[in-house]
Amino acid sequence: MAAQKSAPPAAGKSAPDSTRRSEKSRRAIYDAALALVVEAGYPKTTIEGIAARAGVGKQTIYRWWSSKADVLMEAFLDLAERSAPEAGPEPYTFPDTGDIAADLKAVLRATVDELRDPRFEAPSRALAAEGVVNEQLGRELVAKLMQPSLDLYIGRLRAAQEAGQVRPDIDPRIALEFFISPLAQRWLQHTGPISYEYTDTLVDYALHGLAPR
Repeated sequence: MAAQKSAPPAAGKSAPDSTRRSEKSRRAIYDAALALVVEAGYPKTTIEGIAARAGVGKQTIYRWWSSKADVLMEAFLDLAERSAPEAGPEPYTFPDTGDIAADLKAVLRATVDELRDPRFEAPSRALAAEGVVNEQLGRELVAKLMQPSLDLYIGRLRAAQEAGQVRPDIDPRIALEFFISPLAQRWLQHTGPISYEYTDTLVDYALHGLAPR
């Protein structure tokens, strides 16, 4: 039996745009994944649940991603990109006012705001926890989410070295951990509150040391 030709689109109507349909589904999947992680937590979030919430078939998700961790990673990156305009016209730059302490404190305060934002907190914790047991995801987490920010710290610390505000012999990659690591540990393990006062103190301790002056 010969194959029948599809009827042409009716006059005045355009053919369905598969690209637009795919983008709509992708956006629905992002939103569903982030919402479910906030509502139910990462362990209880499933591909089936994401599909049902997004109104798509499970096979649609598996066509684009291999696991719920991959879905959440991409959804979180998309959320960060869409939220970037809220941070100002240049969200991916490190301020350089000439005062390294003030600039570090400003960036860390913005980090505190983000870590406390409900939109970011649950997916951030979920990805961080999964990255501990899933080495591949952990590496992707560092490369895609953390490394761009770390590079900004490194660049600003090098500028401070050139300006004579920081010792020339320090390794900026190690030095930035004085600011990033304590904040991350306190946030992840709930060992204490995170606040502007806390991050300001981290900067003061790191730049001036603990020995008497």
